[in-house]
Amino acid sequence: MNWDPEVPYDDLPLLPPTGEQETRAVLKATIAARAALAALDQAARLLPNPAVLLNAATLLEAQASSEIENIVTTADELFRYAESDEVGGHATKEALRYRAALYEGVSALVRRPLTFGTATAVCSRIKDVDMTIRRMSGTRIANPATRRVVYAPPEGFDVISDKLANWERFLHDDALGLDPLVRMAIAHYQFEAIHPFHDGNGRTGRIVNILALVEEGLIAEPVLYLSRYLIRHKSEYYRLLNAVTSEEAWEDWILYVLRAVELTARSTLIKISGIRTIQDEVSERARTVTRGGRDATFLTLLFEQPYVRIKTVVERCEVSRPTATAWLSDLVGADVLSERRTGRERLFVNHRFLEVLLRDELEELDA
Repeated sequence: MNWDPEVPYDDLPLLPPTGEQETRAVLKATIAARAALAALDQAARLLPNPAVLLNAATLLEAQASSEIENIVTTADELFRYAESDEVGGHATKEALRYRAALYEGVSALVRRPLTFGTATAVCSRIKDVDMTIRRMSGTRIANPATRRVVYAPPEGFDVISDKLANWERFLHDDALGLDPLVRMAIAHYQFEAIHPFHDGNGRTGRIVNILALVEEGLIAEPVLYLSRYLIRHKSEYYRLLNAVTSEEAWEDWILYVLRAVELTARSTLIKISGIRTIQDEVSERARTVTRGGRDATFLTLLFEQPYVRIKTVVERCEVSRPTATAWLSDLVGADVLSERRTGRERLFVNHRFLEVLLRDELEELDA
């Protein structure tokens, strides 16, 4: 292979890769990953209010994917500001834009297939500027610890455009007979290797992964937050990407992605179980301690986000501010909610729900 990390990789091979991708080990891992995804999708569809999981999963994915790029905020802060007119710190704003970009990408799939145009819209939303194909030369990717250059992506508008056109065709080439999960893994490597934008490629590529799963019908909603696994195995993630470039080590890379899908799906199933248990317990308790407990919209609000605001209850439940305040205060008195103050605003926290959301089920599965 003619590759030098210091030289732009204009000879990046087109897709599909040569050789066998669906080896026996890959096929076995694919079966396990597909089974876990199917179980997750079914459980998510059976939730009384799917927004409970969707809101949580997209915020947790935004937090983890941003952390991979050293944009660090906390999930707690993201939940606090997710539905607020206020703004958090720079990292929080970037992570919330990631979630908005994910939603935008899913909406785009209703109108057209997944394309580089979709990726461009996603990256533009993440970066909050109009992104275009990288035109400047001299882009180098270095090891953050050693500062040593480990990769130089292709350069030149025409070169990058041709490789992206090939990437698009591969995404939808059913004639190849590849399992959609294997195709997603291969396409993710290629997107990161092309490195089409001057910034935001990693986060955009990880959103594209989720969009590919939705487009293929493997999950109905973007409830899989793969980036939690990737942040736990960040060095391996980059090592295996580099190994595909330097050694064409496709099997190890594909197995890594399949394991990420399987364990993330299984961990999310555990989280769904925890959410349903807390939802039943909180709803039952609320019915006995406040008149609001008989309001279905109010009970729904308690689980759309762990942070509930008085004005949200007023608007959604169509009640007066004193009534909304009384309902929330009743739940504080019963230890169903806790109260926090942020400036002049009173926040009511569904603390048991928040604990479930922040619990890392993946840690035990991945031990």
